[in-house]
Amino acid sequence: MTALSGAALGGAGLVAAATVAGAWLVRRRPGQRQGWFAAAAGLLLIIAGLHLLPDAWAGAQQAAIWPPLVPMAAVAAFAAAGLAARVGCGCRKHREQVAGTGMAVALAIHRFLEGAAIALAGSVAVALALAVHAFGEGLATGVLLSGQPCRRVAGWLALMCVSPVFGAVVADAFPVPEVAEPVLVATAAGVLAQAALVSLRAAFRGLRPRKLLVSRPAAVTTTAAVITVLAVYGAG
Repeated sequence: MTALSGAALGGAGLVAAATVAGAWLVRRRPGQRQGWFAAAAGLLLIIAGLHLLPDAWAGAQQAAIWPPLVPMAAVAAFAAAGLAARVGCGCRKHREQVAGTGMAVALAIHRFLEGAAIALAGSVAVALALAVHAFGEGLATGVLLSGQPCRRVAGWLALMCVSPVFGAVVADAFPVPEVAEPVLVATAAGVLAQAALVSLRAAFRGLRPRKLLVSRPAAVTTTAAVITVLAVYGAG
């Protein structure tokens, strides 16, 4: 195993540990469910809007593909995820669980690409920056999957933790298709935006409209968003 492969696997392991830590924190304090939903909403909105979409747009320009394909893929994924959340019983708990499952799948795909980035960059700074994001993503996953059995949650977390390793291994062996990456990232952004909307609805449920902006969930959402913005731009 080369030094680069060792660094890549170490970075993927750090991302996995941060993911589990975020989900564990939610499980550790289940009584603060409304606050966790508010925090998840702030995290997901910034990750989707200021991290994934700009990356997808820049990737589309580098790959010389039609840039409007990026927002089109994001909007289509947002609509499809919203439709999937309404299929079945249509109850609030069902919508939250479906949104959480879709979010976990989208994050697993995104993590695959992050693992490839870790392998190609071979940088400790990149791995640390992705670990900061992973903590927030793990927290959001723990919130939206909180109503599901522990075994199922563990399975989704395992997929999210293993996918960066697969990405790193594949990047070492085969180049990631440059044309496919922006579309995959934009699709993930659309799914995460839908999960953020579900989180917002759960966080602000029962509050009067005139009190939304001065409520505790609003403060938590804003704080989580600001911290995530600092993490995203601090990562460069």
